[in-house]
Amino acid sequence: MANFFENRNNTTISIPRTEEENNIIFYVIEMQVGSINWTVRHRYSDFYDLHIKLVSDHGVPKDTIPPKKIIRKKCPFFISQRREGLEIYMKTVLNYLQRALPLELALFLNFQLYEITYILQDLALKFFLKGDTLLHCAQWIIMSPLQLHALSERLKQPCPETVIDKRRDFSHVLDVCSQTHKVYVIGSDEPYETSNVIPNSLTFECSSFKALKQLRITNFPLKNITQLGTLRETLQTLKIENTNVQNISQVLLCDSIHKVPNSSTYQIWTNLTELYLSDNQLTSIDETVKLMPKLKILNCNQNQLNDIKNLVHLSNLSYVYLSSNLFYLTDNLHTKLGNILHLDLSANYIKTLQGFSKLYSLEFLDISSNQICSLDEVKHIGNLPCLENLRLTGNPVSVIVDYRVKVLEQFGPRASELCLDNEMPSQTELDTICVLQAIRIVKEGRTPTFDGTENPSLFMNNNSTP
Repeated sequence: MANFFENRNNTTISIPRTEEENNIIFYVIEMQVGSINWTVRHRYSDFYDLHIKLVSDHGVPKDTIPPKKIIRKKCPFFISQRREGLEIYMKTVLNYLQRALPLELALFLNFQLYEITYILQDLALKFFLKGDTLLHCAQWIIMSPLQLHALSERLKQPCPETVIDKRRDFSHVLDVCSQTHKVYVIGSDEPYETSNVIPNSLTFECSSFKALKQLRITNFPLKNITQLGTLRETLQTLKIENTNVQNISQVLLCDSIHKVPNSSTYQIWTNLTELYLSDNQLTSIDETVKLMPKLKILNCNQNQLNDIKNLVHLSNLSYVYLSSNLFYLTDNLHTKLGNILHLDLSANYIKTLQGFSKLYSLEFLDISSNQICSLDEVKHIGNLPCLENLRLTGNPVSVIVDYRVKVLEQFGPRASELCLDNEMPSQTELDTICVLQAIRIVKEGRTPTFDGTENPSLFMNNNSTP
């Protein structure tokens, strides 16, 4: 990130070339502030408009800019001369005004994109104009790593800055940040705009967010964030996506030297109810999950997990998402998951449903796109009393003739209540199940009963006749 006021003597400006677009000549300005460089394009009229402002407001001499020309202004020789003249002009102006860089000149050179002071002034103006609406409507505030880095660097400075336009005062940034409930940070490994700044090489800290309830971080290295632990008492939802996190302890014990959970109250994420760690590099669910006693939703989709551990300690856990991992075996899940309501294990390598047979509180099960081949596997979940939604599509078993009817038939009298692959049973399917039930009863040598346990009429609608 550029810091002009610490690099006044290490700042250069040049106009090495021109570019033509839509029959318009643009002069390419190259800025270098310390180790940070970027380019800006302007046509001559932009330079002239800037000059008028600098002359009237900041005492820049009138005759320093190359004059306008009516004829032959597209002549290559003339363009080259004008380019050289504009370069001399910009160097002169920057040297003349470097002690207190005017806002007009800073914006002309895109300092609001790359330089710490002017990034914050631009953010302050945005919050002055829209901050109340963002807070009142509880909208997500999207902040770039550059803005957050600038904020962190500004907090290190002991003295307040002097700003002529009070709408751009740093206090507006602090005010909104201290009150906002939702922040979304999006990183990138690519150079930012026309600069050599790599957003994911920057660092920032979280102490400014005093009331934050929801934080989402996408494609930004977690190791570059400090004081994340200051959010332990306020945060309710935390999303860390596509950040190459390998262990949950990297998130929950982010500020600890020794990544070992203990009973220290300062490490407890007091109000965290939702944790999303999708698209990372997790290989296990470590015991640091105990530090989230109120957790209700855990999403670890698209990782490298192959076993479920430590979740039984989370008594409030109800929704578990483990899609696109490396699960092959799922034995005795009731001893690992407790009384969960919703389980997503789609897009794995599971071949049997035996381990699901005692998840008696389960209401939703997504086991789609696995390797279930036999209809006999469905018997293991046919007696789950609360199951209302089952997804089996994408398994080899789903291509069997009359697949839906044969799966639903395994649920007996509850078949009419089960939504299979996002579709409730049709009356035709229920009638067919009645016939299959009756045939099965006869084959078993039993007499059909009408006590409500094996009554085929249960599958008929109210208008059907027995």
